[in-house]
Formats: sequence, C-alpha cells, structure tokens
Amino acid sequence: MEADERIPADLSQRRGKTDLRHSEKTIEIRISGKVQRVGMRNCIRMLAGKLSIKGEVMNLPDGSVMAYATGDPILLEKFISMIYSCPRAVIRDLEVRECSLLAFPDFVITRSEIS
Repeated sequence: MEADERIPADLSQRRGKTDLRHSEKTIEIRISGKVQRVGMRNCIRMLAGKLSIKGEVMNLPDGSVMAYATGDPILLEKFISMIYSCPRAVIRDLEVRECSLLAFPDFVITRSEIS
C-alpha cells in the first residue's frame, strides 16, 4: 500500500491549502497618552500596510486614538506590539478588544474635527 492510499482523497487534496480568510478577526485598539498631533495615525497606517492589515484609525475628542484592524490573528499581535515603536508618541495605555468581523478595502485614516 502506497502512502497516498492510506490518506483519504479529500484530505490529501486539502493538505497545504489552508484558507486563511476564515481565521481573520477584527480588533479595536484604543491608545491614550500623548498620541494626537504627533503622527500616530500615519504611523499606524504605515505599520498596517507592511502587515497587510485592513482597517481604519481616528482621533477621538478625549485625546485618544482609536483603530479598528482586521487581519490574521498572528499579524494583529505583531501589529499591536509595533504600535509602541511609533516615534514622538508617548503611549500611556493601549487597550485591545476583539469585536465582530469587519471588512475594510484598505487601511485608512478617518479625519475628525480635531485632526
């Protein structure tokens, strides 16, 4: 009996062809500290582009920054850790929570009144 004969046909055809779409998730990230008027949103957008993460980032009236990010869970973890490297920002707190899956065409900066 050859090795391929011991594996059901449907399993041997699926081997190595994992669809990552089903494992994507969306997270909400709220960052507080000195995070507005220091290039934080642009930095986050650039980091997301490097990791193929989709979503949006915006300033909030309370002085914090909010981002929604959709992507592979492992890449999202890396994305979160890379946010701390944004220059000129002084991050006091970074809160992350998982939310319902959201689809975004790209990663964009959403403008607000206090931009």
